Amino acid sequence: MQKLSSNTKAILLLTAPLIASHGSLLPDLLSPSEYNRLARHLHDMQREPADLLLPDAGDLHRACKHLVDEKRLQSLLERGFLLSQVIEHWQARAIWVVSRADAAYPRRLKARLREGAPAVLYGCGDINLLEAGGLAVVGSRHVDDEQINYTMAIGQLAALADRMIISGGAKGIDQAAMQGALEADGKVCGILADRLERTAMNREHRNLIIEERLVLVSPYDPSAGFNVGHAMQRNKLIYALADASLVINSDINKGGTWAGATEQLDKLRLVPVYVRSTGTASRGIDALRNRGALPWPEPHDVKAFEALLDTSPSLIPVGRDVSIGLFPNGMVQDSVTDTVQEKPQVQVMQEISLPVLVSGKAELSPAQRLFATVREVIRQLLKKPMTDTEIAERLELSTLQTRVWLQLLVDEGILEKKNKPVRYFIKEPGFFENGHHAT
Repeated sequence: MQKLSSNTKAILLLTAPLIASHGSLLPDLLSPSEYNRLARHLHDMQREPADLLLPDAGDLHRACKHLVDEKRLQSLLERGFLLSQVIEHWQARAIWVVSRADAAYPRRLKARLREGAPAVLYGCGDINLLEAGGLAVVGSRHVDDEQINYTMAIGQLAALADRMIISGGAKGIDQAAMQGALEADGKVCGILADRLERTAMNREHRNLIIEERLVLVSPYDPSAGFNVGHAMQRNKLIYALADASLVINSDINKGGTWAGATEQLDKLRLVPVYVRSTGTASRGIDALRNRGALPWPEPHDVKAFEALLDTSPSLIPVGRDVSIGLFPNGMVQDSVTDTVQEKPQVQVMQEISLPVLVSGKAELSPAQRLFATVREVIRQLLKKPMTDTEIAERLELSTLQTRVWLQLLVDEGILEKKNKPVRYFIKEPGFFENGHHAT
């Protein structure tokens, strides 16, 4: 376990329960919102959380008393001996700790969740896996064998495509996705709401952790027990670490799966939310689709799976060229725009055909210029009716992305779609040979 930074120690003292035993009394910790206000105030004074631990920090404590009572602040910061005990306990179990002040903290969480990213993150395993992206798979605990087998196949396909599965570790769908990937020698990230220490010490898990195929993470103390609120809050981490998400099953208007998926669709919109599109019907799945979730296109081979994740319309991309402007205390500056979060995920793709008016003239965005090129390529390609799969193969794109563009061209009146079998053709009389034309 790497040595904890002074900032991380300070943040742990302020926000973490530091559970040394099951009988530990929990102090009046700073809530996430309280810590964010304090961290922002420290930044404004050009100070860091670690400065609160300096021998002459009395004036700084008093400068923060409008945010945190001075006696409460000092009481939290005086837990140094307890912190040293707990750190030794974690080190003996290979549990690492990073805070938002550390460079090792997952970039995806900082950029996507901003101040909503946990102040402290605990884990066991290769922390670098948290930057790999992958497919988040979530669903209900109580499901039938058909859905378990279906989910395990998704995990196996992800492993074959060398893409990580990210899930919550709960019984049912979560564990099926993770098991499917691990049995196929894939990599898995488990975001836990409770008992990280006990889960990490499991013999089978330890071997996978040593092999760097499993990383277990939690925003809660490694010894913390189950808490419904914690289970709900960790959902956003599952989505934030992924490139796309898939909901296998869900209750309607209740449960953690429903809460996490609707939070993504209605509020956070971090990555595309797909829902199972085959098998037994589900009221919850139907309701999520009505709220904007996308039907899972059922990729059946590695190439299709890779293409799906590579071309899914990531709403808040995280790349090496993304500047996240970190404050010294781990806060995120306003240089990361979140305006895209105000738009439904389906609308993001639909808007590319609309011109932007600047000074009375239509000016095309890069996305609109791209679609204009796609429009012309598809015009030239459709010398005869073709299916979406055939078009996708010719364009070397995922079927999902191809369908999005084809539907836009249908909406524009350029293409016409026929069913049984589904095929597309140019909507121009006399275009096709043998007298077949778009009428």
